Amino acid sequence: MKKGRRFLIIAVAALLVFAIVGCEKKKNNEPLKIGVPSDATNQARAITLLETAGLIEVDDAAGFTPELKDITKYIYNIEIVPAAANTLVATLDDYGASTINGTYAIPAGLVPSKDGLITEVQEPGSGNPFINIIVARTEDKDNPDYKKVVEAYQSQLVAQYILEKNNGASIPAFEYDPNYTVDENFVSDLEGYKSSPDGKKTIKIGVCGSGDTFRVVQKVLDDNNSGIYLDVIIFDAYNLPNEALDSGEIDLNSFQHKAYLESEIKSQGYDLVSIGDTSSAPLTLYSKKASSLDELKELAGKKD
Repeated sequence: MKKGRRFLIIAVAALLVFAIVGCEKKKNNEPLKIGVPSDATNQARAITLLETAGLIEVDDAAGFTPELKDITKYIYNIEIVPAAANTLVATLDDYGASTINGTYAIPAGLVPSKDGLITEVQEPGSGNPFINIIVARTEDKDNPDYKKVVEAYQSQLVAQYILEKNNGASIPAFEYDPNYTVDENFVSDLEGYKSSPDGKKTIKIGVCGSGDTFRVVQKVLDDNNSGIYLDVIIFDAYNLPNEALDSGEIDLNSFQHKAYLESEIKSQGYDLVSIGDTSSAPLTLYSKKASSLDELKELAGKKD
């Protein structure tokens, strides 16, 4: 009887081990989810970045704007999941990895050089479709006050702030002197700058994520006695600032790259135009489950 009971216990234990191994094997066969922005232009950038990472292959005919349908091969066992760009930081734990724009990564404390698995390489220059811009309604493109805002943004002080604040997550898209020195309080002092709207013309400018750079722009405007006060309106989703600008709710916006603006103009019929380059914010692949690209690939496994 004791032998029978012992045999039964061994048999049940073996079945449990088999079941656990089977479940684990099934789990390991599930694709690793990779979050990407759902808007067309940033999703295209994400797909290109995943190709550069060696996770997928993409049809060369797609050029700079590949879609999911242009993926010709999944080299690793991954599933690409489009999601609203502004949710990818908060949901990073839910994915094996996510491609996140600097607009949202930087305020969340993510540093591409330290936290990223791979970062998009962007060459500076006016032909780069992913350079960020200041945008106005077409009828206002020659507004002299708006030009002053652009000139203030494209200043040495703002360039230094961008470089010091963002640790390489974004770089100025205008000419500046890279040979500069700053003290340890440079960034905090600028972010503590306060201005008053009293006696100044107010210009409403829409942004996504953080509007800290425009504190520095405001300081330059004040130093130049421009008589302009920037009222920074922060939106929580990419689809809102262009709608607000086109409708006249705000005067300018600064949150998007050239390719995204062109896409919005085509799809929404907005009468908007770029009036100045600001910075280049490369897309980066982040993960809380892997500390390197090789580790992420090992986690996903080769596609059968």
